[in-house]
Amino acid sequence: MKRTKILYLEIADKIKNDIISGKYPVGSLLPTETELEALFQVSKITVRKAIELLAADEYVEKKSGKGTTVLSNRPYNKLSKAASFSQVLQKSDLHLSTKALSLEIKELKKEHRLYQNFGEKVLEYRRLYLLEGQPYIYFSHYLPMKLAHLTLADFATGSLYRLLNLEGYEIRSFEDDFLAVQLTPEHQGILETKETIGIQRIRKSLGDDGRLVEYSEAIYNTNRHPYQIEYET
Repeated sequence: MKRTKILYLEIADKIKNDIISGKYPVGSLLPTETELEALFQVSKITVRKAIELLAADEYVEKKSGKGTTVLSNRPYNKLSKAASFSQVLQKSDLHLSTKALSLEIKELKKEHRLYQNFGEKVLEYRRLYLLEGQPYIYFSHYLPMKLAHLTLADFATGSLYRLLNLEGYEIRSFEDDFLAVQLTPEHQGILETKETIGIQRIRKSLGDDGRLVEYSEAIYNTNRHPYQIEYET
């Protein structure tokens, strides 16, 4: 292991990646400090500092005599105290599922709003959220061409942001805009609704350097269920 970083930061990053990848599931216990010392060949103080950092970002919780429990596997856990919309729905005992629709390479003209961020080509991933089996949210995600080696099945297997993290993209902030929009015939067909008005969420996911990593447009059929945000205090 290279010692090019502060060691406890390096250990914390490795453990966090193992949590995100599912090696240590939410609710499970991390290996003991002694086991982590042996695994990484570092001192006890280094392991403790790494665990303290993960605890500060609310990935884990350490309790004396009980070990260290994994609390969250969200890649951007420290960005917001807001629960994700899917978590809000799950707490309401509503079943939310995802259907991958398509993965295509799109050519952009210079006048396109995303040209300056992605260049001549962009990867478009479309998916549909189903609420109690009925179409509810239609997503179009625009992503860097460096992800073009992935398949639709890769995107369909889990969280988009977890996949971005595993592919080496660190997202440091999100910018969300919400608009009331007129539903197009295409939107009505995909969402299986005769409603004429919906909510559009435009998201910009920004990396360490402030550059756009992901741009997405989501159309919500709020007649089926209102959009809710739940904050912790």
